[in-house]
Amino acid sequence: MIAFVRGTVAAVSLTSAVVEVGGVGLELLCTPDTLASLRDGAEVRLPTSLVVREDSLTLFGFADEDEKTCFELVQTASGVGPKLAQAMVAVLSPDALRVAIASEDVKTLTRVPGIGQKGAQRIILELKDRIGAPTGSTPSSSPVPAAAPWRDQVLQGLVGLGWSAKEGEKAVEAVADQAGPSPDVAALLRSALRTLSRA
Repeated sequence: MIAFVRGTVAAVSLTSAVVEVGGVGLELLCTPDTLASLRDGAEVRLPTSLVVREDSLTLFGFADEDEKTCFELVQTASGVGPKLAQAMVAVLSPDALRVAIASEDVKTLTRVPGIGQKGAQRIILELKDRIGAPTGSTPSSSPVPAAAPWRDQVLQGLVGLGWSAKEGEKAVEAVADQAGPSPDVAALLRSALRTLSRA
């Protein structure tokens, strides 16, 4: 098991980063938020999870140990593979994920691409007793954890349209004040695109 990698960022793409460790370039699949924090040439230490399949070895990289722990835990639910687990930690922070599962919040879980209502109910049923309490200082009644998903959705939309993660982050920040309590992701994406076209 490769628990973490420490080295120099050699390249950052839309879905992964290459970290040079001892002269070897290791490709890590990461969430948009993690990729946005990486810079070419920077020294990094990223927790990792190695997924072994008959025909592949895939290394997933994370912003911190908490994100990695959630990624590995949600895969113990039936029907959740590494790609879906990565989508879950991309859309929801670890604490937002814990709150959603503990409070049986199906609506929040179905924001994750690939999770329908039945899938969300199954994940809640299988993980509710094992997910644990939120580790941050944000109380579970606070609406703050639910504010993040629109940012990830808009960023992923921009990256999918060919903008870099860095450009996408700036555009997301530029439209953040338009979000409001119930963000309209499509409208925010259009606003972000207008911001980028003006730039």
